[in-house]
Amino acid sequence: MALSAALLLGGMTTLAGCSVADNVVGGVVDEVRGGVDDAVTDVLGGAGVSTDGNVPNGFPTDAVPLTGTVAGGGAGTDATGWVVRTTLANAGEFAAAQTALEGAGFEGSAVNADETSGFGTFTSDRYTVILTVTTGSDDVVTATYVVTPAA
Repeated sequence: MALSAALLLGGMTTLAGCSVADNVVGGVVDEVRGGVDDAVTDVLGGAGVSTDGNVPNGFPTDAVPLTGTVAGGGAGTDATGWVVRTTLANAGEFAAAQTALEGAGFEGSAVNADETSGFGTFTSDRYTVILTVTTGSDDVVTATYVVTPAA
């Protein structure tokens, strides 16, 4: 689903000035957000995401660089995965997050970004990271990192 959304969103950015395209792009972004929410639920096994300003216990900070100010996160049982949410100054910081992950040895795929959002999957020999950056209706920009051990 995320790959098809990325391909569709990539193709639709050239039509961004059209109201029909805006509606389609908005629908795709909503679908991607829903997919990320599903991934968060899967990784955490129903556990919630905290807003305490800390990464969750066991998060691999040595291997997965984060961009922005940590808002909170959650951990699955038995190190099955982690979620961290950070706040960013603007959605353009997706590029900085991508660069940090690639600099740490991750390879990006299905990566796409525009002025209000970004998403991609990043893999290394140790972890897979699904990164999304979204701008809320309140103009708060949030990065969500869904991290799982590599298969």
